[in-house]
Amino acid sequence: MSGAIWRQHFTFNKYSQIAARAVRQSLVEAERLKAEKRGDTGLKYQKWENGQGGNHIPFNQPKEDA
Repeated sequence: MSGAIWRQHFTFNKYSQIAARAVRQSLVEAERLKAEKRGDTGLKYQKWENGQGGNHIPFNQPKEDA
């Protein structure tokens, strides 16, 4: 039997997300908070017209701590 049974059920990206979440949850509180903060991602998109790029528009910005 292969060690890659997970491939039948989900993609490598999903497997990586699950493994990363398990590792982050196993850390002590202070280190876990730092790791979770590094896991946040932000996405911006830009509409192009006639070969010119428009403004970057934030989409799903990470939450900032107050």
